[in-house]
Amino acid sequence: MALLALPLASKAQTEVDLEPELGGRLSVAIDKKITRGLHISFEEEARLDKNFTGFDRLQHTLAASYKVHPNVKLGLGYSLINPYSSSSAAFGGIRHRVMIDAMWSHRTSLWTFAIKERMQMTARSGDYNAYQSPATAWALKSRVSAKYKGWQQRGITPYAYVELRQTFSGPSVTATYIGDAYRTQYSQSASLADTVGDPGWFLNGFNSVYLNRIRACIGVDYRMTRTSTLTFYLLADRIRDKVIDANRKGTKLFSYTDERGFMATLGAMYTYSF
Repeated sequence: MALLALPLASKAQTEVDLEPELGGRLSVAIDKKITRGLHISFEEEARLDKNFTGFDRLQHTLAASYKVHPNVKLGLGYSLINPYSSSSAAFGGIRHRVMIDAMWSHRTSLWTFAIKERMQMTARSGDYNAYQSPATAWALKSRVSAKYKGWQQRGITPYAYVELRQTFSGPSVTATYIGDAYRTQYSQSASLADTVGDPGWFLNGFNSVYLNRIRACIGVDYRMTRTSTLTFYLLADRIRDKVIDANRKGTKLFSYTDERGFMATLGAMYTYSF
């Protein structure tokens, strides 16, 4: 009776600090000029994670861009994301991503400055837990970049950018948290916590809006020939993700965490343009 008289403790989520991680990206791209201002590109990318000990995904991207004004470019793209699961040692859980871009740029004699906005929609396919991940996720990426063109005669163009990513599809959860576990709606004791009934947590939808990526990048383009360019870059990501671990029936919430971490990524890309 004394236990039942305790006030309910409401806790949105538990903050978890992740260990810093190092990853890698390798990609090959083809860029075709269709007509003045209109380009079509295709890119194959492989990603590594877990300090180069794990394989993260293969990603295939088809995109088109059109310069509607000397300073304004619009773009549309599609990515097929094929994640790799280290636990099952197999690919699975394919995701489809559509991107819409708008970019404004300004050139000087030695610099190019640009602002890029990207709205992206990512849809899941196959088997997944609807109480852990949304069927469709929306995000907005905002990027400010600068390129230095003073060394172009040597084929070298260094660049840098800062990018913010805001998700519109984070989980919105109401949960009762007592002690060290989430309880069902009508019980606060451990013996009753596993009874089948109305859950003591409620997934109000994947509609939470928050800033979940802050990214900085430095890189360099090296133009080997008129058609071939090598790009090397370093990404630094400050990551925040709200993560749900729940059963597929939505009757038990195992954990609801606000994960925060840092990831550095080394990347290399070859582009053939014609």
